[in-house]
Amino acid sequence: MPRRGARVRVAGWRAGRCVGGPALPLLDSCGVKISTDQIRHVALLARLALDPEEEQAMAATLDEILTYMDKLGELDTAEVEPTAHIIDLDTPWREDRIANEPDADALLANAPARDGDFFKVPKIIE
Repeated sequence: MPRRGARVRVAGWRAGRCVGGPALPLLDSCGVKISTDQIRHVALLARLALDPEEEQAMAATLDEILTYMDKLGELDTAEVEPTAHIIDLDTPWREDRIANEPDADALLANAPARDGDFFKVPKIIE
């Protein structure tokens, strides 16, 4: 792990062009959105064993995704109404009523023991 202010090598960038370290995990100043340390942290949380080549590939892939998300963030959405679903769906409202009320006698008919409208079970806690 590089010390603060040290030169670091980041996914395809020459050492010295970008500065970073533990205190600067997002290396946005040099165009990189996610660091290898962040990839390792997420892989640890997800219990993934990534070799260095896979870490670099994952960093490149996630960097492309985050760059695209930034591009989408530049869009003017002031006139766009928020949507919860792509198709307008009507939520049918119905009266909240009990349709099949349970019959206690029928439910307890095969119970080995009962106490009124309840199952009777042996005591398990002393």
